[in-house]
Amino acid sequence: MRRRTAMTVTLFAVAALAAGCEIKVNPESIPAPFSVAPIPSASVGQPMYVCTEIYKILTDGAVKAAPYAAGTDDAAKENLRKVFGDMAGQVTAAGAKSNVAAQKSAADLIASSLTAASTATDPQAFLNGDFTTIGQKIDDTCP
Repeated sequence: MRRRTAMTVTLFAVAALAAGCEIKVNPESIPAPFSVAPIPSASVGQPMYVCTEIYKILTDGAVKAAPYAAGTDDAAKENLRKVFGDMAGQVTAAGAKSNVAAQKSAADLIASSLTAASTATDPQAFLNGDFTTIGQKIDDTCP
């Protein structure tokens, strides 16, 4: 539940930035979308670890995409494409670490959507559309 809340808050922030609004939020009022505690090496590859890594990639990507969300020029679109392409590669790498086939498949679906957005003529449409719910594709595989 905390992951969905954090992702929703992040995506609303991106949408607000796209609309030209300024939002002031107390950092302590929003739960962290992932644990910053060190992960024991034995956890690598486990479903919870992979979910945390993918949620972090999506959250960080939303933050990186925010400055370009309202841009309509070619530079803004190209920067969004680059952000989505980078995210796709990271999600693919994170999914490959999983020990669960369903989770690898979900990570591949997310990565393919991001890859398609990285070559789309209108990456803002993806940012304002499917990107807002893309993390839900992996939710069922997270313990």
